[in-house]
Amino acid sequence: MTCFHSRLALACTGFLAAAGIAHNAPAQSAGIAAVVNGQVITTEDVANRARLLALSAGMRPEPDILNRLQPQITQQLIDQTLQLQEINKLNVVVPEDQIATDIQHIEQGNGLPPGGLRARMEASGIAYSTLVQQIRTQIGWQMVLHQVLGPGIQPTPGDMRAEKAALKSEIGSTQYHLAEIFIPVSDPAHDATARNFASTVIGQLRQGAPFPVVAAQFSQADNALQGGDLGYVSLGQLDPSVAATVTQMPTGAVSNPIRVPGGYDIVQMQGTHQVGSATQTSLTIRQVFAPYPAPITDGQVGPAQAAVISKLTNAAKSVHDCAGMDALNTQMGNARPADPGPVDLSTVTPPAFQQILATLALNTVSRPLVAQDGVSVVMVCTRGTSNVGLPSDDAIGNLIIERRVELESQQLLDSLRHQSVITQS
Repeated sequence: MTCFHSRLALACTGFLAAAGIAHNAPAQSAGIAAVVNGQVITTEDVANRARLLALSAGMRPEPDILNRLQPQITQQLIDQTLQLQEINKLNVVVPEDQIATDIQHIEQGNGLPPGGLRARMEASGIAYSTLVQQIRTQIGWQMVLHQVLGPGIQPTPGDMRAEKAALKSEIGSTQYHLAEIFIPVSDPAHDATARNFASTVIGQLRQGAPFPVVAAQFSQADNALQGGDLGYVSLGQLDPSVAATVTQMPTGAVSNPIRVPGGYDIVQMQGTHQVGSATQTSLTIRQVFAPYPAPITDGQVGPAQAAVISKLTNAAKSVHDCAGMDALNTQMGNARPADPGPVDLSTVTPPAFQQILATLALNTVSRPLVAQDGVSVVMVCTRGTSNVGLPSDDAIGNLIIERRVELESQQLLDSLRHQSVITQS
């Protein structure tokens, strides 16, 4: 019902957004892009990861785009090689079923049948092992961090009290949802060149280029490959020049180049909210899913798929409550759970499906929702709106743990970089 979150930073609809874009990479000999403690990263490793990012972000994997991605991808692969070496050094074993579960979540979030992700990647000229290795490293690195932190990862009662006090102090203040593109200036003599380049990038954005795609191609910030998203931040977390600018920006606006230490920032205002005053729409729903005997291919619904759609549509006409949806899902084979659990409407994607759940009358069956591997109908059982106050104790505890893991990740990776022998071609 919502995009499945995996450790892999992929847009949930990325593989569908790039559907139909085949990129059969020409055979070429692999050169050396970098060497990390004697371990070689080939140019083909970089090319495979760049094609994977392009596909997941909905970019056409054309040579000029892939070339612009290569410096960032190479650095990402260097860091992940360091992580993998530490994983092996500590004898951390990543369970294969955990990798399979993450891949399954990506497939489900993109409406792909089992094995569909591998087929989609191979059709686009991307080695499936590229994705598997990325997921393996990300899971293993989290296991390393938890092992290094040990029992100290858990917040104490004092930690919880301090965090609650900090959250309470922010109630009523404004936070800004921002995305950024950072253009570095390593030499003052290159300042004008960097500013002109930043202006060119801004021109692309103001002509309608998607900010996440442009950030992935041009930003030199750590969050570039995640589309430059900073999430919700307070003014105190920003450079003063950026803070002064964002308070004057309407939602959707893109700033002019902002001079900050080390270069130029370009920011987009994606929204604001007042801490403690937000509302949340919570739903309980039921879904009935009927799988096809074979997936839809080339976007064409065949007789076999049409028969399943017709069967579910006709059966749903006699359903008038959520108990009836439970019974119908059982009748259809319980291919997926009828009750996905509580749903926060703001997290539902894609937007078209969010709109269906927002407007569908209670205890009314939706129109058929056709996907590649099956058809479903949904019903909203309850819909309620409440003020979002302080997070629950569990959520606050998880916030503290995530912050500690992130800090340890940065510190450990910095230490590994300093201790290692790294050369780039």
